[in-house]
Amino acid sequence: MKIIVTGALGHIGSSLIRYLPEAFPEAHIVLIDSLITQRFSSLFNLPSNGKFSFYQEDVREFDFSKIVNQGDVIINLSAITDAAGSFNNAELLEKNNYNCTETIANACIKSNAKLITISSTSVYGSTKNIVDESSTGDDLNPQSPYAKTKLLEEELIKKLSQDQGLEAVTLRFGTIYGCSAGMRFHTAVNKFCWQAVLGIPLTVWETAYDQKRPYLNLNDALKALTFFIHNNIFDGEIYNVLTGNHSVRDVVDTIKIYIPSLKVNFVKNEIMNQLSYEVSVNKLLKKGFTFSGDLDSGIKETISLLKASNNSF
Repeated sequence: MKIIVTGALGHIGSSLIRYLPEAFPEAHIVLIDSLITQRFSSLFNLPSNGKFSFYQEDVREFDFSKIVNQGDVIINLSAITDAAGSFNNAELLEKNNYNCTETIANACIKSNAKLITISSTSVYGSTKNIVDESSTGDDLNPQSPYAKTKLLEEELIKKLSQDQGLEAVTLRFGTIYGCSAGMRFHTAVNKFCWQAVLGIPLTVWETAYDQKRPYLNLNDALKALTFFIHNNIFDGEIYNVLTGNHSVRDVVDTIKIYIPSLKVNFVKNEIMNQLSYEVSVNKLLKKGFTFSGDLDSGIKETISLLKASNNSF
């Protein structure tokens, strides 16, 4: 069996490709990445027990027929992932992300391969206290071009599964935190850890301090991806994947355990008032999955990694 990982050198992918040889010792692991973000170092020191092949390619132009066979699995991590930055390049993001998913899904259909594709819990943007995979209508209220595109990708995969027999599963990931070879620091937990270690005061929306959002420990993300392959769950369904629902206060208080001198500057922003919600993972738990990560361990690991650059506090 081949496991093909697109976007293999990113935050999630760079850890996943190191995790897969342990989870699937006999698998041939194919890595595809355009290297637009120039994360060359994600390829350094790959585990010696893994059988790897790497292609520097844009998946929208890649000929998957030369590598994908029946029974292979493609894990689609190809995406521009900066939700906040997507407001400034909405058209480019939608074209890239949607077309990547469409190309990969069609390649799976042609070769009878299986597909895991990643969506985001940011498709909710709900005013309800708790949302789940059955939520529709106003509960699916994405707040960024990135999230809107993810919703379009979900609809595409659902249609191809129903109409053309695509064996696929869509995982709505919470906001990722935790360390990897290709990690970035543009999302809340990692960004706050970076600023805290460098002694930069955190800027927090006052109205959002106690609003909850879904977060996902990177190790739980890796476990979930391999869980669906091990259990052959490609039922065309959507599953929420998140370690916990946390407020900004939770994140800040946890960082303060390791950096007591942390400073926080509060600013007013009324638009955030309506966006507090929690996401349920009951559907995934009923499949037998168990989460093992937590916010504290992820923050501790990230701060420990960064402290070597600034241990003056």
